[in-house]
Amino acid sequence: MVVKGYCMKCGKENKENGKGKEMKDAKMTKTSRGGFMAKGKCSTCGSGMCAIMSKDNAEKAVADGDAEKTY
Repeated sequence: MVVKGYCMKCGKENKENGKGKEMKDAKMTKTSRGGFMAKGKCSTCGSGMCAIMSKDNAEKAVADGDAEKTY
């Protein structure tokens, strides 16, 4: 499972271009309310992006080696 998210920079011109972008160097963090969030770089343009995830998807991404656990 590759971590995917929405890139604001790629989606600026056309919202469809920003959807479902692959995230490079994804790091899994916990929010202040206990949720899970992946932070990384857009594989196309290199700008920062993030994706809110469920606990199950976050743990699966870490277990598969697609994201680094930082919490």
